[in-house]
Amino acid sequence: MKFYNLKNHNEQLSFSQAVKVGLGSQQGLFFPLHLPEFELRDIDMMLEMDFLNRSSKILSVYTGNEIKPNNMRMLLKKAFSFPAIVKPVKENISCLELFHGPTLAFKDFGARFMASVLAYLNNNCATVLIATSGDTGAAVAHAFYGMHNIRVVILYPQGKISSLQEKLFCTLGKNIDTIAIKGDFDSCQTLVKQAFDDKLLREKINLNSANSINISRLLAQICYYFEGVAQLPKEKRNQLVISVPSGNFGNLTAGLLAKSLGLPIKRFIFSTNSNDTVPRFLSTGKWLPKATVATLSNAMDISNPNNWVRIEELFRRKTWSLSELSYSSVSDKMTNSTLMEMADIGYISEPHAATAYYALINNLKKEEYGLFIGTAHPAKFQDRIEPIVGKQLNPPEQLEKRKNLPLLSYTMSANFDLLKNFLLKQDQ
Repeated sequence: MKFYNLKNHNEQLSFSQAVKVGLGSQQGLFFPLHLPEFELRDIDMMLEMDFLNRSSKILSVYTGNEIKPNNMRMLLKKAFSFPAIVKPVKENISCLELFHGPTLAFKDFGARFMASVLAYLNNNCATVLIATSGDTGAAVAHAFYGMHNIRVVILYPQGKISSLQEKLFCTLGKNIDTIAIKGDFDSCQTLVKQAFDDKLLREKINLNSANSINISRLLAQICYYFEGVAQLPKEKRNQLVISVPSGNFGNLTAGLLAKSLGLPIKRFIFSTNSNDTVPRFLSTGKWLPKATVATLSNAMDISNPNNWVRIEELFRRKTWSLSELSYSSVSDKMTNSTLMEMADIGYISEPHAATAYYALINNLKKEEYGLFIGTAHPAKFQDRIEPIVGKQLNPPEQLEKRKNLPLLSYTMSANFDLLKNFLLKQDQ
């Protein structure tokens, strides 16, 4: 299958080319030229398959002959070496927990698949440059850690991610460089886009990105939506509503692509925090990003989300109406009270998933069944969660072994010339 640049439809690349390039000309994101759809009988059969075989079938419709089925399953066996788990929370609501991987966040699925694909494609020496608002950095760093000929440079907003999030990816060293940018996530994301617009830089260091702008990461995320539905009792699938916490909107994009493939999802709800550009756009029709504000759900502190253009393109091509999307903008006060409410019914969550739960309980109809996405392990936000829920959290081994290690990050102003010089100097 070919993938086209949303800002230049004449730029069409194969899957492997799109993965290696990451971002198209004019900072355009790649999108599938064809939107495959499984027959209902195929969907029923796939939901009876195991996670790896089903995921191989899903991804093969996008990669075609570029990755043979046996090789695809081999890549997924390495990438998806941990489960996605549906955990009941209330009678008509469950959480799809996606935080059981090595960095305790849903980003592990996409990052590890991308790393496996690049290794399979025998990618030449490359620099992977990404911006992170929290979880992406850790997932990408661990996925590519120690990989031959791959250097990873991660930009993150200084002081605006949790200390444990920072420890997970800023203590590795080797081929992983981390830079604390004096600014917000949008400042980091702007620097990444500027780097991809710099022809000399792209060619000199063979620049690539592992954010959700990379098509391999996005496609991998489709698979856990199928896994979530497969774990539900059959009688609950017909009225299924999925609520997705949204910052850069890659997770929601993947869910909508799953629906496009034929997965029986009645409708989607998305939640944002006070950085509510998309809810305001859907309400007023005007795209007016404001200055990003810091919130409890820091990974969603994004005012200019990259992936929204993919959602608009999908809705346009499927002739869906954006009015079908329900949404909630959830303040920190609402997030706090929701975390306490969830703890009272026996489920300890974290701020991002709490916004999705809030949106779900305020939009779910009586006959519907709700599934909200659990994007990160609560222990990653231990210092924020414990005072709210009044309970002590026991950090998993992944966090415990890194929490006392020294940070290896550089600090830099949000200045592209400084970043460019750093990238070129470090490459020598």
